[in-house]
Amino acid sequence: MTQKELEQLFSQYGRIITSRILVDQVTGVSRGVGFIRFDRRVEAEEAIKGLNCQKPPGATEPITVKFANNPSQKTSQALLSQLYQSPNRRYPGPLAQQAQRFRLDNLLNMAYGVKSRFSPMAIDGVTSLAGINIPGHAGTGWCIFVYNLAPDADESILWQMFGPFGAVTNVKVIRDFNTNKCKGFGFVTMTNYDEAAVAIASLNGYRLGDRVLQVSFKTNKTHKA
Repeated sequence: MTQKELEQLFSQYGRIITSRILVDQVTGVSRGVGFIRFDRRVEAEEAIKGLNCQKPPGATEPITVKFANNPSQKTSQALLSQLYQSPNRRYPGPLAQQAQRFRLDNLLNMAYGVKSRFSPMAIDGVTSLAGINIPGHAGTGWCIFVYNLAPDADESILWQMFGPFGAVTNVKVIRDFNTNKCKGFGFVTMTNYDEAAVAIASLNGYRLGDRVLQVSFKTNKTHKA
């Protein structure tokens, strides 16, 4: 299934924000995993209802469509609670629940966007919580540095970790040229600064397997991709 076919399949259920099919970095062959982010939760729910356990045109097996788990849900909720209580916040009323994501095992993963919006002053609070500095803009988005990944880490792990926080435009795991194993770090590019800041504050210090990740905005001193 191509990315165009993926979007055609899911666009009947609502407005697609982003989509991506993961491919093997060496062979270029699809890994049978994809991501879709819908504009509204109800659209994604309808897509799940309509496509889960169904066989798309040209497919030999049915696909599984479901919500993806947020790996740091408790941490994120605690962070949002702190921000909501901050005297610096400018927006009245409860904060929107942070962006979550749907998952399609074996063929696709999909997401809907429920965006949390914070004032610049509140986001400064996020950066202090995460122990990071305000970054420069990466041109097409905000580049995030992820350190201490396992040798077998791949792009799908980064998509699943960062997707719940907002629109991800690109992920890249840096590999050893000879072994094709991850060298311990990678990069994630997110469109929105607010979402990137919350992702960093939530995932910095997150335990992935037996490793504790270090997550920060990419700086000039950061390893080059």
